[in-house]
Amino acid sequence: MDTFTDQETSSKVKTEIARDTVNLFFGSIKESLAAGDRVEIRGFGSFHVKKYEGYTGRNPKTGDSIEVQPKKLPVFRAGKELKNLVDQKN
Repeated sequence: MDTFTDQETSSKVKTEIARDTVNLFFGSIKESLAAGDRVEIRGFGSFHVKKYEGYTGRNPKTGDSIEVQPKKLPVFRAGKELKNLVDQKN
């Protein structure tokens, strides 16, 4: 059996807590989007679901026409603060 110092154990526990928190955070976003809700994180951006109609597409390899089914996809839009942060001139 492995033995760990208090510091290593504490670090492992903190890592596990952080992992669980991140999983809970993103899981909550996914559940909200699946329910059709919009999720906004102030200063960062927002997520929403966009509905796309079906259409006739073309297989680029064969050139054959194919019917693309209607679908819903998640979309992220960066917030103003994030955009400004990324666009800062160095």
